[in-house]
Amino acid sequence: MPADAFEAGPQELVVTLLGSYVHPRETRRVWSGGLVAVLAELGFSDGAARIALTRLVRRGLLERHREGRTVHYSLTRRTIALLADGDHRIFSLGRRERAAGEWTVLWQSIPESRRQARERLVRRLRFLGFGPYSDGTWIAPHDREAEVVALLGELAVTEHAGLLLGRPSAALDVRRFAGRAWDLDDLAARYTAFVDQFGGYAGKDLSDAEAFDVRTRLVHTFRAFPSLDPELPADLVPAPDRRAAAVELFHDLYTALADSAQRHFDEVTKG
Repeated sequence: MPADAFEAGPQELVVTLLGSYVHPRETRRVWSGGLVAVLAELGFSDGAARIALTRLVRRGLLERHREGRTVHYSLTRRTIALLADGDHRIFSLGRRERAAGEWTVLWQSIPESRRQARERLVRRLRFLGFGPYSDGTWIAPHDREAEVVALLGELAVTEHAGLLLGRPSAALDVRRFAGRAWDLDDLAARYTAFVDQFGGYAGKDLSDAEAFDVRTRLVHTFRAFPSLDPELPADLVPAPDRRAAAVELFHDLYTALADSAQRHFDEVTKG
């Protein structure tokens, strides 16, 4: 599989792999050679895989353990917390209708000297369902006050941000308004493409290696949706046509392929 088949690079894919196949997350260590081998199966060179692992250590997302001549990696507490947040967003996406309520507006003026904090804030805001409405201003169609307050405190940028809860005017064309923050047509097309890409695997008999490949692609592709889909209240803006089908397909395949994919991951990474 070519590397460009994944929208994200090998660093993000490593996090997907460890989040999907390492249990329990708090204690298990994974052999570096095994991680390089599974990344090779997914289309990444040895060099790209090892660079990705080194950079994840530098970012504080992986911890490196040397045992003689062998190197293993484990998840850091920060990564475990991020994965827990990610699991909540991924596995709750599209599972219930969201009625109209309060929206959250955040504006920030984080200085250039705090660029890393600003970039981390933007990544987390997108994953919480925020969209950029104008320069430095982000909106979410739900009450995200608790999450944002905690995030601003974690990044130590509270003094550079403002937060407001409110409701759109009844006279407002909400879909047009929301279209400035989220590309709703592209979102609908992505859900359709997801169903087209993975729908043929439902009920199909796959080898362990094939199940690992399909399930990993499935998770890695679907995990982008929380950053793209604001889950606008259905009584204001209809849900994307194929979202329900994509969500059902994701949960069905994620469960159906779990045992086979896990066996393959464990076999390759056992050392």
